Amino acid sequence: MIELEKKIITVLKNVYDPEIPVNIYDLGLIYEIITDESNVVHITMTLTAPNCPMADELVDDVHSSVKALAEVSNVIVKLTFEPPWDKSMMTEEALLELGLM
Repeated sequence: MIELEKKIITVLKNVYDPEIPVNIYDLGLIYEIITDESNVVHITMTLTAPNCPMADELVDDVHSSVKALAEVSNVIVKLTFEPPWDKSMMTEEALLELGLM
């Protein structure tokens, strides 16, 4: 399962918020990744703002990107706004890339 989670993270690092030049994983938009014994992947994620116009597109990108992994049988993406996203959730790399550090 650890190897699959690493692959999932790698895939998620290729999904970008169209309005921000940083991947959604480093932005801190992925709150949780759980893989069950049937290789169903449960992802809890958020957005930078609840009224994000790209919400559906981002959720679809996460779903299709992870589902494309051969080991994954299904993907369930849950969108949440609790806790609300803020800049402290970003990785150091994301902060550097956006000039916030």
